[in-house]
Amino acid sequence: MWFVPREFHFSVAILLLLFGSPCLSSFLNAENKIKSAVFLSPKFELGPGSVINKEYYDIDFPRGHIALKSFNAEVVDEVGNPIPLHETYLHHWGVGRYHQSKHVTHTRNDGKRMLQSSNIVKVRNSGICQGNTLGQYFGIGSETRGTATDIPDPFGIEIGNPAEVSEGSEDKWVLNVHAIDTRGVEDKLGCTECKCELYNVTVDEYGRSIRPDYKGGWLCCYDCTQCKLKEGFEGPKRSLYLRYTVKWVDWDDFIVPLKIYVIDVTDSMKQSDNSKGTNFDHDCKIEYQVESCSTDHREENGCVHVKRTSLPFQTGGYVIYGVAHQHSGGIGSTLYGQDGRVICSSKPSYGNRSEAGNEVGYIVGMSTCYPKPGSIKIIDGETLTLESNYNNSQEHTGVMGFFYLLVAEHSTRSSFFTDK
Repeated sequence: MWFVPREFHFSVAILLLLFGSPCLSSFLNAENKIKSAVFLSPKFELGPGSVINKEYYDIDFPRGHIALKSFNAEVVDEVGNPIPLHETYLHHWGVGRYHQSKHVTHTRNDGKRMLQSSNIVKVRNSGICQGNTLGQYFGIGSETRGTATDIPDPFGIEIGNPAEVSEGSEDKWVLNVHAIDTRGVEDKLGCTECKCELYNVTVDEYGRSIRPDYKGGWLCCYDCTQCKLKEGFEGPKRSLYLRYTVKWVDWDDFIVPLKIYVIDVTDSMKQSDNSKGTNFDHDCKIEYQVESCSTDHREENGCVHVKRTSLPFQTGGYVIYGVAHQHSGGIGSTLYGQDGRVICSSKPSYGNRSEAGNEVGYIVGMSTCYPKPGSIKIIDGETLTLESNYNNSQEHTGVMGFFYLLVAEHSTRSSFFTDK
């Protein structure tokens, strides 16, 4: 049998891609067909105005050494009907990875915040926030039905590599679902923006006092809280699920692995020096408040709130995919390179009907970036600037400004991209 170095496999894949040959996609489709499976989360119950924010460990997920190609999700009822956002608002969902000993007998839980086990080792994405903050592999919110997540050939997110899982452990996945039932509430937008006065809370889920100037956000709409209903409104509880579809291919050496990065516009990174060199201490706060603009600006139609952060990207590469995450009021987000070039710009689509996937007034999709492979390069150590824009003709609380990037590192295995 001929031995072909792994590096050669990567060079062939990239060269074919760069020269626009149709042979590559034909080869990959013939040798490594995309597989797809649909799963349901554990059941959760919601009544009018109620909230769930739960983590479900050891969810159903493809196993083995594979390359993930897409992940999509939506809230459905017991018979599989999609639930519109104006009934159940999907604040966010996220899927994370962890390793756990094969010898643990109880591996699933009922949605409690933490699975109490010393055998769990979280496996976060490549950064860049502190600790496990924003460490998910996939995750968005209300825009989930209308946002593309497909990863083009020959790329994929590698998981299940036996060399990366310690002996006696295995890859597992945790799902976080944060949903708000807005049937019959007094203020739908206020409930989805988690305004504290509507939830009548003064402490967070851990019993800590919420500071007086905090008007709204995830500290006020945690699991089992209740948003204010219209007087006299009554409605039934119902059983719901997050239905998620995963696509993947079996791993082989023709696949170029991607790194996942989530950049947060609230990250107030600080630089510190020590005996080992320069450290970057990130502080991603996840959410922020958008104050309403003045009457003068409102009359001039100039009500745009702009938030920016600039951060060094320590290990660069080629951008393969990019998308932003924003809440209602968002009008777009852009990631810039150090020289001012646009790396990716992502804008929301708002619905204009009542059916699921096109709900009026809600963000139902975000535009994505699929640059030609090799055309958008981030160099090692390059300072990137993330800008998140919101319409602030009215106040918005608990908004977010994330940017999700998939990057092929310019290492020995992906150094076959050629600079133009």
